[in-house]
Amino acid sequence: MPANVDPGCELCSRPPPAGWVLAYQDGAAPAEEGTRETMLTLGNGYLATRGAAPEASADGVHYPGTYLAGFHNRLYGADRPDSDEGIVNLPNWLPLTFRPAGGDWFAPGQGRREHEHQMLDLRRGVYLRELLVVDRDERRTRVRQRRLVSLASPHLAALETSIVAENWSGRLEIRSGLDGGVVNANSPAEAGSCGRHLTDVVTGGDDAETVWLTAVTTTSRHQVAVAARTRVSGAGVAQLRLAAVHGPNDVSQVIGVDVTPGDRVVVEKTVTIFSNRDRVVSEPLTAARGELRHAGTFDMVLADHATAWTQLWERFRLDVGEEHAWQVPIRVQTFHLLQTLSPHVIDLDAGVPARGLHGEGYHGHIFWDELFVYPYLNLRMPELTRALLAYRYRRLPAARRQAAAAGMAGALFPWQSGDSGRDDSPSRSRSPVTGEWVADHSGRQQHVNLAVAYCVWRYWETTGDLPFLAHSGLEMLVETARFWAGLATYDPADDRYDIRGVMGPDEFHDGYPGRPGQGLDNSAYVNVMVAWVLGRAEEACAILSRHPGVAPWRKVAPADDERRRWAHIRARLRLAFLDDGILAQFEGYGDLAELDWDRYRRRYGDLRQLGSLLQAEGDDANRYKISKQADVLMLLYLFSAEELTGLVRGLGYEFDPTRIPAVVDYYLSRTTHGSTLSRVAHAWVLARTDRRRSYEMLTTALGTDLTDPQHSSTRNGIHLGAAAGTLDILQRCYTGLEVRGDVLRLNPLLPDGLDELDCVIRYRNQLIFLHVDHEGLRISAAPGAGQPVPMAVRGESFPLPPGTTVEVALHDAATPTNARSW
Repeated sequence: MPANVDPGCELCSRPPPAGWVLAYQDGAAPAEEGTRETMLTLGNGYLATRGAAPEASADGVHYPGTYLAGFHNRLYGADRPDSDEGIVNLPNWLPLTFRPAGGDWFAPGQGRREHEHQMLDLRRGVYLRELLVVDRDERRTRVRQRRLVSLASPHLAALETSIVAENWSGRLEIRSGLDGGVVNANSPAEAGSCGRHLTDVVTGGDDAETVWLTAVTTTSRHQVAVAARTRVSGAGVAQLRLAAVHGPNDVSQVIGVDVTPGDRVVVEKTVTIFSNRDRVVSEPLTAARGELRHAGTFDMVLADHATAWTQLWERFRLDVGEEHAWQVPIRVQTFHLLQTLSPHVIDLDAGVPARGLHGEGYHGHIFWDELFVYPYLNLRMPELTRALLAYRYRRLPAARRQAAAAGMAGALFPWQSGDSGRDDSPSRSRSPVTGEWVADHSGRQQHVNLAVAYCVWRYWETTGDLPFLAHSGLEMLVETARFWAGLATYDPADDRYDIRGVMGPDEFHDGYPGRPGQGLDNSAYVNVMVAWVLGRAEEACAILSRHPGVAPWRKVAPADDERRRWAHIRARLRLAFLDDGILAQFEGYGDLAELDWDRYRRRYGDLRQLGSLLQAEGDDANRYKISKQADVLMLLYLFSAEELTGLVRGLGYEFDPTRIPAVVDYYLSRTTHGSTLSRVAHAWVLARTDRRRSYEMLTTALGTDLTDPQHSSTRNGIHLGAAAGTLDILQRCYTGLEVRGDVLRLNPLLPDGLDELDCVIRYRNQLIFLHVDHEGLRISAAPGAGQPVPMAVRGESFPLPPGTTVEVALHDAATPTNARSW
């Protein structure tokens, strides 16, 4: 028997199904504990709690953290370089520990852990833990725990702890509490939002089983209430002793139970959490106490929770074979994506936080990650995408104010935003190499505006949701178009428009050599995207003009002269090219120096932080032809080769699509993948030209949050965009799935390391099941009363009526055969 297997451990002997388990055995190294806690996070879209041990407190190694979607606060102080609005670490509901009377309370560093086994049951959404501990008097105690954050009841969480005194008898004392003295310190390298966000802590109790705690955020004055019920059953309960202990910022119950060797004591801790931002809640504490009174036993809560997960897994199925090395990582990524963006988000005012609800990385801010998330959700749960896009629409007034402050028309969404929608991009950040504070010009990444517009259009294109387009989509497209049209300056000598002083997705270049932070001219990514957005704004206006019944009540469409200027701009934006015809990343890119890659690899090995390494040497990344992540190649991530060719030619330039592989090779050889999103984009781009490298890139992307825990930033939260992006490569890229011209198109091409792929998508309210392998494609539509779905597979078109299956052979002509009932 392996040394790390304990014959008395139920998780060792009876684990959940292998394809549905993320498991850790024995304690983590201190540098790895934070990553493990992130990966063991449980959430339901409204609420999430990190996988910290209940007996642990924030001590530099462990970090309990509980977060609500969209629950932010701003800290001010003279010692803060930036006063950022950050997601708030809420009162810790987990605290639960034990001791033999007179002994030490069980905590990290107390006693000896002879065995510890942690497991995430992905199918049911349950965190399982078992450990065997020995105290200084050699008393052995076995602990088994089950934890959940209910997907069925979003305000509800529960922890069940079974304690067995293996070789001792006497009084077992249990302490269960709520801690409101928490601070934000999960990401101390970031300034602005670290510190204490909660004040006015009040505690109380309703009966022998129930305690509660309320707190208010320091600036936003958001209120939060947590109520906890602790029940004990098992041997010795007849001699139960309880006492409540109130501290200045916490409240605890201490329970005494008499035990003998082998006795099992079961402690059920059930918790409810509400805030004043919740709908139909006038007073959070009243709501929390009322919800708690109606909460059932742990097993009852678990049954409802597991059923909800079963139903959600049916909607988000994505299988590559139970034995395939990717299957568990795929489910882990899906699980954490859904814990942040579950159906419960539909009723919230929340965006897509870059680090999920799993930590405080980037202060819980919203960037452009939705660009990688929504395409996956559009074909699974489009109503969720629409709700998340409403986060942007509600902050359109703030975006207009930001544009106006820059002297521009239209709207400019900030690179980083929180609750208010104001720009929370930092002016300084800490160098990961030297630890020093350095100027941060990332707020110049106005291309986030283009990402929002792209997401608006792709949602409309996938769903045909005309009321959305009329109510909010058109306005966001038009205001984005106005901003970029205003930024474009006309050069009559060339009959060209220039867009100057911007940044593309590649964050290594924020200006020209010797001019850091001043931006770049005629970014290929920006200019091509602007041409596309101007076209989509015009198209949206035309669509709604044909549907006066859903036209917005307030006129937002541009006048004819404005639309004519848009048409001229989108036909005459300037692009730069290198000598060999490759699209230049920006004007002047060809004049930059080549980096001595071999020298830097020999010196540093890992070059993901190349920009900071150069800065530490007194050099400047702006001097070199290097990229942190995909920039020009992002265009091939967002558009098919056919679309991109049409866009570039539409600007009046020659563009040969057969040169695309050369473009890919040129920029890929100069990219460090310093962003987790980079390998997602590159895996997509390589899928049609180099399937082996695409497969390798995707393998690395799937392991973003699972590998290298000692050096990973996952301790500050999962990489939500990377998680969704990897899933979307499987769903859309390897199946060749796209929506164009109201037709669902498929052109599968699996990499050699992937034998099969099964998934379910939802297109225009029709459930469609796909099975792809190297020989063929099977498409099945669920029975129903819907209209046939127009399909095209490798250019061959056919309708897919409800309740039918179509099979297509992929090794020769793509002619649908063997249509039959589903």
